[in-house]
Amino acid sequence: MSLRAKLTIGLGFLFLIIFALAIYSSYCIQRLSKDADRILRDNYDSLVYCKNMLLALDDMRTIVNNRIAARKLDTLSLYDSSFFEDSKTIFENNLNAEKRNITEIHEKEYVAELTSDYGLFSSLCQQITGTAGSSSSSTSSLVSAYLDTRQTIVRINDLNMQAVERKSQSARRDSGTMIISMAAIGAICILLAFFYFWYFPFFISNSLSYLANRMKDLLKNIGIKIDTQTKDEAFVLLQSIDLLENKFDKNREEVTKA
Repeated sequence: MSLRAKLTIGLGFLFLIIFALAIYSSYCIQRLSKDADRILRDNYDSLVYCKNMLLALDDMRTIVNNRIAARKLDTLSLYDSSFFEDSKTIFENNLNAEKRNITEIHEKEYVAELTSDYGLFSSLCQQITGTAGSSSSSTSSLVSAYLDTRQTIVRINDLNMQAVERKSQSARRDSGTMIISMAAIGAICILLAFFYFWYFPFFISNSLSYLANRMKDLLKNIGIKIDTQTKDEAFVLLQSIDLLENKFDKNREEVTKA
């Protein structure tokens, strides 16, 4: 194998170590990023939907209570149907979005229960705010439906909060495992690189040193004395070649004169 081939193999091995370490580090970082993105994508939207539904539900109840109070006092109604419809639209839009974002166990059942509770609450709101007015039984039923609807929303919110915490703990465990694995692989790569830096120059130098010593022996056997204090094997080889050329030139001249 030529010296150039040996150098190519040695440098290629070192490059392979660096490339493998870079690839594995990129994989670990990408996996951690996906874990964080999965937590946000799967559960953060549900938390936002729950918050919006709670606010809209409270607004709807406040508007209906104002309507009831205005009728009891026989005063100008504080009920504004446009405000009520806006809150209702916000609630239903977020409810429909939550139906399309089922990600956890039992979340589908909770959403179905929320749909039923909200349907009862909405129908009672329309009944109370209608022209027929409200009775004490319908008012108490409205309070019960409101509380049931709110409780179900809170359950969905808590379910997703627990999922965020659970996935965060899992991501922390994964990150710890990846850090340990990266440290182990990094240590192995450093050891391999250290072995390369120690062995490969020694291998090349040993080969040149062997050639230089053989050249010195050859020159000594043919009566040529080489006097050098350098430790550069390549310089010794070049000097030996020059001495051999000078010896051959002298021999050629002697043969020509003879």
